[in-house]
Amino acid sequence: MKKLIFIFLVLMSVSVFAQKKIQNQTVEAACGMCQFKVKSDKGCAMAVKIDGKIYHVEGLDKKTFGDAHAADGYCKIMKKALVSGEIKKGKFYATSFKYVE
Repeated sequence: MKKLIFIFLVLMSVSVFAQKKIQNQTVEAACGMCQFKVKSDKGCAMAVKIDGKIYHVEGLDKKTFGDAHAADGYCKIMKKALVSGEIKKGKFYATSFKYVE
């Protein structure tokens, strides 16, 4: 029984701390609060939709995304972006981010 509990705990810890690498994937990118309607957000911040889930973007300067509240800003419209990075602890840690047509 102890072995069974140990195996269960190991499997759970692997799934909780799992990381997923993203390499040159085209995703939807926009403000989590304004466009993706993430209710827990308290302000405007870039988020991406990867495999049907919304992740906040970390690791890049906000200037990378442009003016959030411009007519074509990420708070106003959904855009496509080519991204690379890693999903860990429920966030997307970007190493590259580029808007695409």
